[in-house]
Amino acid sequence: MPTDRRPPWKKPAPKGTGGAGGHLTPAQKEAAKARAEAAGRRYPNLVDNMWAMRQPKGGDQA
Repeated sequence: MPTDRRPPWKKPAPKGTGGAGGHLTPAQKEAAKARAEAAGRRYPNLVDNMWAMRQPKGGDQA
């Protein structure tokens, strides 16, 4: 099965998600922000937000 090697911003949105695919919870936003700061960025980018979307909706993230 071939994999799509394009970057996420060049891929079409997945079907059935209704657009943006939902919103980040406040905990997920904090996790994305912490990940960006750890990488030396001032604010989260698309990849940080995509990572945060895969984290549990409640509780704390690592």
